[in-house]
Amino acid sequence: MKEDAAAYAVVEGDYTLDASSFFIPADTTHYRGSQMFLKRAFDISISALMLILLSPVMLILALIVKATSPGPVFFVQERLGRDGEPFRFYKFRSMKHKSGDAIHRQFAAMFINGDEHGCAESNAGEKVFKLKKDPRVTPIGSFMRRTSLDELPQLFNILKGEMSLVGPRPPIAYEIENYLPWHMERLKALPGLTGLWQVSGRSHVSFDEMVRLDVDYINNWSIWADVVILAKTLPVVLRGTGSY
Repeated sequence: MKEDAAAYAVVEGDYTLDASSFFIPADTTHYRGSQMFLKRAFDISISALMLILLSPVMLILALIVKATSPGPVFFVQERLGRDGEPFRFYKFRSMKHKSGDAIHRQFAAMFINGDEHGCAESNAGEKVFKLKKDPRVTPIGSFMRRTSLDELPQLFNILKGEMSLVGPRPPIAYEIENYLPWHMERLKALPGLTGLWQVSGRSHVSFDEMVRLDVDYINNWSIWADVVILAKTLPVVLRGTGSY
């Protein structure tokens, strides 16, 4: 299932993004060869710079996580990357240690299968596809999630070549058990720290809409698209849009 990026827009509540503002036609874009080299060079340079600049913040967060909650500083989980290749995915731990994944498994199945009654909560009259009141989340974890600071360790995944700055978010293996065949299209690119979904409403966007955004990004990629998405990510993070 493929959308024309030039005509595609997502509208969820007050969130609207016209993909034509930074995509170029698919037939002039080649997400391989020299373009892949350019994307990789961009990823390495920006993520290395971010690690240098944000290392004091990351150190402080690590100390707070360790001091306020028993367990490791980092949450390490197997995720699926490009072409379904598994890799170790890093985050600052935002949940109680050994919390289990039963709650998220249930939510993920409902979200992917489009069960809005089961997985969507109301927030100021808008649907929110997110576990807003997850009992597993610690106080510092809640703060890190609202500000997306828990995602900073993924800069190491980017340097290792397992992720990119921009791309689809990497799924957990049990999530793809609920995928339809066309959903698998989102695994054709390196997963990203941010992406078109994050700047298009994030938790206000249904799973099918998220996949369409991912597929549009993959089929119409350009380095300019990455630059614009990164620029749009900062205000989204500062406002806490769609994060809980």
